[in-house]
Amino acid sequence: MSFDPHTQGFSTASIHAGYEPDDYYGSINMPIYASTTFAQNAPNDLRRGFEYTRVGNPTIVSLEKAVAALEGAEYGRAFSSGMAATDILFRVLLKPGDHIVLGNDAYGGTFRLIDTVFTAWGITYTVVDTSVVDEVKNAIQDNTKLIWVETPTNPALGITDIDAVAKLTEGTNAKLVVDNTFASPYLQQPLALGAHAVLHSTTKYIGGHSDVVGGLVVTNDQALDEELLFMQGGIGPIPSVFDAYLTARGLKTLAVRMDRHCDNAEKIAEFLDSRLEVSTVLYPGLKNHPGHEVAAKQMKRFGGMISVRFAGGEEAAKKFCTSTKLICLAESLGGVESLLEHPATMTHQSAAGSQLEVPRDLVRISIGIEDIEDLLADVEQALNNL
Repeated sequence: MSFDPHTQGFSTASIHAGYEPDDYYGSINMPIYASTTFAQNAPNDLRRGFEYTRVGNPTIVSLEKAVAALEGAEYGRAFSSGMAATDILFRVLLKPGDHIVLGNDAYGGTFRLIDTVFTAWGITYTVVDTSVVDEVKNAIQDNTKLIWVETPTNPALGITDIDAVAKLTEGTNAKLVVDNTFASPYLQQPLALGAHAVLHSTTKYIGGHSDVVGGLVVTNDQALDEELLFMQGGIGPIPSVFDAYLTARGLKTLAVRMDRHCDNAEKIAEFLDSRLEVSTVLYPGLKNHPGHEVAAKQMKRFGGMISVRFAGGEEAAKKFCTSTKLICLAESLGGVESLLEHPATMTHQSAAGSQLEVPRDLVRISIGIEDIEDLLADVEQALNNL
């Protein structure tokens, strides 16, 4: 059996894609090139294409290539945060007078950016349930330039059929962008299903250790990538080289971490589903989840995120949040440690009163990679405290 670098497996690519040890020192890991500028052989005669870190740095480029490889993309561009990546993508794809189709369970920060910044720029939007393909179809207008999909959604874990929505863009001017943060490239690769671009908050599963903030956009569209590159360099929302290094280090263990996240989440979802204190468990791995079949079709596994609605309403939800001892009450997700939050008063409070308002009896749990026995014991004692 011979090794083919073009058909290597996911874990192999996550470790090796984007970097080859150089001839100078042969460092096994991509070095941190903490330099703002690079020597030139002669005026505008660049050494390996680098001149100034805002417009390109070897450490950042290595991360871009690695994530692009895992998503099956030709191009990748890294940014200082997921929201910086979102903002730049909006600026590239939208002009005054354009229209967005947005899911009714989008991340609160994405909604806030559209509703407060881009509407002032003359952008309009229509909110639909993207899991219902006909709703998306009926919302598309002549001036629709962007269909923004999260799947699974944040925080209600809704599932959208990426392939079906991608087909709706045929013959239109609309681009389908999928926020793949909740799934990660290990569980889902939207470009292969017809998406035009994929966005990640690399702060979450890709970084994986709650110690670095970042964002990344990948695409197979050369023209789109050239515009992203221009904005990346012209505006400068790049990650620091230290952040890029930390993110790339986390990426190397993405597959093994995601399998453990999924193992734990599946068991905890089943346990929560058996409890009377819980009215609904929102987890696509449960067969009673309305998006289970679509998720099974387009995802490798069902992820590490669970949302729970409590029979005792908001009071019970908040009490559960303050009753866990191992699972920490904190925003964000995708790290090795388990976290929970009350979205209506935390990450999604900007959606209050809108079509994206989150039920106040809902708690979102990011299941970590701790021992499952400890997690189950913590969830059980917190439920018993309600």
